Amino acid sequence: MQPSGREVDDEKYETERARLDSLARESMKKEMEESLSEFSQLRNPWKWNIRQRVWSLMEEQDIAREPRPVFHRIPNFEGADQAAMQLCSLREFKEANVVKVNPDTPQKQVRYQTLIAGKTLMTPQPRLRTGFFSVLSLETIPRDQIRQCCTSLGVAKYGKPLTTDDEIKVDLIVVGSTAVCPRTGARIGKGEGFAELEYGMLRMMGAIDDNTLVVTSVHDMQVVDDIPSEELLKHDVPVDIICTPTRIIRIENRRKKPEVRLSSFASVGSRGPGDLLGLAEPREAFANQGAAAAQGQGNGIVPPSVT
Repeated sequence: MQPSGREVDDEKYETERARLDSLARESMKKEMEESLSEFSQLRNPWKWNIRQRVWSLMEEQDIAREPRPVFHRIPNFEGADQAAMQLCSLREFKEANVVKVNPDTPQKQVRYQTLIAGKTLMTPQPRLRTGFFSVLSLETIPRDQIRQCCTSLGVAKYGKPLTTDDEIKVDLIVVGSTAVCPRTGARIGKGEGFAELEYGMLRMMGAIDDNTLVVTSVHDMQVVDDIPSEELLKHDVPVDIICTPTRIIRIENRRKKPEVRLSSFASVGSRGPGDLLGLAEPREAFANQGAAAAQGQGNGIVPPSVT
């Protein structure tokens, strides 16, 4: 018998998701403008300089792909599928049973390849709105819905939400990036801190350890050599391998990965992650968020279990 999904109003879901994403991008744009102003006291304005440069070049040189413009997103790019196939050619990917992949557009092909390879896909819902991770596999989704299950709507319908008490071992982590350094593996995302928060959550759950590889797929233009590793914060997560449409880069002198203490992740972002964690008891906050997801509660998006 074919697995059945949750009942979700597709149009309402996508409309609300787009609205919330737009609000989030506007908030990040405001933070960027403030951080780059001459009177700013905010930390790490250099990150916004690099983000703005990469986003602008991708748009100007027409490397960017939908959704556009790519500002304040993990940018989609020409050749994203080729970069994904480079990633899926890795020995570490082939040997993995459970692969955690970010929910952004340029990694959609990685999510698809993970599923059709018979692996378990773990993915967070965008911006962790009403929960955190869900898992999917060929055993739990209809075969004619595999492509949809690589989208947030498909995860809402067919994903199994996880709680902090679920035992699972993640063999490989895939993250999206705005820019990444080939010397140290230092990575810059879109500025909201969710990759770092998700990494901390997985460490707290015991799903990963220091030896779990972190891989990113990007355009060659996003590989930059001016990320000051010494300026990064203790929760910033470096990558072990960079996959582009033309090459695979293994980082020989990777900077240290974050420690397991979740208190350092509580204020990763200026909003969003900090709101989720409450800056106090991370495990309790995660557990409450997971319970809310399982009961169909959350902060404003429509599906009954996850968004």
